[in-house]
Amino acid sequence: MDLNQAEQLSQLLKAVANGDRIAFEKVYRLASPHLFAVALRTLGNRAWAEDILHDCFITIWNNAATFNSALSSPLTWMTHIVRNRCIDGLRSGYIRQVTLDEPISDETVKSPLSSQDEISDAGQAQRLQQCLKNLSSEQRQSISLAYYQGMSHSDIANWFQQPVGSVKSWIRRGLEHLRECVGL
Repeated sequence: MDLNQAEQLSQLLKAVANGDRIAFEKVYRLASPHLFAVALRTLGNRAWAEDILHDCFITIWNNAATFNSALSSPLTWMTHIVRNRCIDGLRSGYIRQVTLDEPISDETVKSPLSSQDEISDAGQAQRLQQCLKNLSSEQRQSISLAYYQGMSHSDIANWFQQPVGSVKSWIRRGLEHLRECVGL
């Protein structure tokens, strides 16, 4: 997402905080493909991802006034809401891993983007992949497990058989490096 889109989402969230339903619909249209992909990747089940996304957009509507653009981009803020809700669902036992009825493919999570958006997203993805290569293996694996697999810090610590504090440090330092490298 480029700076113009981030600024647009930021302005829309301010309007949502004031109860603007049209702005909320625009936020949904802009952010839902990305947020659904995060939920689907984390949960592995389309129906669960749809339920979580619905709940998260209710949370976004109710908490739009708490968004602070000085702390994060709008999409990052919303992604954290979705990711945390998915993790809460997995931990609570509400959501159980089962055999999927439908296979997950790239087409399942692909959003309807224009060719310009796809080029921009491809460039950003390539830049992120290059930045990830500059991380230590512990940082790269910890970030991948936390953000793509939805694992908690303690789960990652168990995975590596390392202290939780080490895992938190790896993730924090890795994210700082990525933020600088990508230019956010």
